[in-house]
Amino acid sequence: MSIPVKVSKRLSDGLKHFQPILLSAKSRDANESDTSMIVTDILSEMFGYDKYSELTRELSIRGTFCDLATKIDGKYQMLIEVKAIGIDLKDSHIKQAVDYGSNKGIEWVALTNGYIWKVFKIIFSKPLDFELIFDVDILSLNYKKDSDLENIFLLTRESMLKSGLYAYDIQKQATNKFNLAAIILSDTLIEVIRRELRRISPEVKVQKEDLKNVIMQDVLKRDVIECEKAEIAKKKVLKAARKSINTKRENNILRENTSENENIQSSDNISKEIIRQEN
Repeated sequence: MSIPVKVSKRLSDGLKHFQPILLSAKSRDANESDTSMIVTDILSEMFGYDKYSELTRELSIRGTFCDLATKIDGKYQMLIEVKAIGIDLKDSHIKQAVDYGSNKGIEWVALTNGYIWKVFKIIFSKPLDFELIFDVDILSLNYKKDSDLENIFLLTRESMLKSGLYAYDIQKQATNKFNLAAIILSDTLIEVIRRELRRISPEVKVQKEDLKNVIMQDVLKRDVIECEKAEIAKKKVLKAARKSINTKRENNILRENTSENENIQSSDNISKEIIRQEN
């Protein structure tokens, strides 16, 4: 991931500045209000949001107000639920944050206690769903390491403007466990595995369905092949396979037509040359 030099320096300087502040707040068990003040400063000074125009506490949800929300060009980008720095982030906190976000139609939700940040994507389906996109511990990061800066770049204003979270999510979804399981169980991969097994044991014959059953029962975990997400992944793999087959078929037809046209053109040229010579 490419981070602009200016942003990289701001993140590096921000880590150096805020890590001692967070450690101090953690040691004195700062309350939620004090933690929220630190989070606001992190969002502004390290992540690049304008404190006065792009951060708000005035987003009303069910008669109460959310802790923080980022707002760029009049559009809410992310809702941020803040807990006291000494509190472990729990499932109930996640549900609260997701409920707030879903009520306002905000897709991205962050849950933080100041140093641990968990970012979720709300999936507006029926029933409502959500998934953890990434989490990071600011206190564990090294301000000199580019890979560590990349871990928090996704939280920056620049990343949000360039759809960094969306791109990261797309890449993550492409390699999720459900897609990988579906690919492994596809006819193409099963055939490759059969071929490799024949190389190991030429005398053993393994039927495709038998091999698939062994992989399903003894190799893959049940949760990656027997759930709604697994079915979605399976359909996605089948759709991609059909598309590939259709593309190859169309290319073959195109090549055949091109070759036929070239032959016709060549024949026409020969005929024209014969006629020219006779005249």
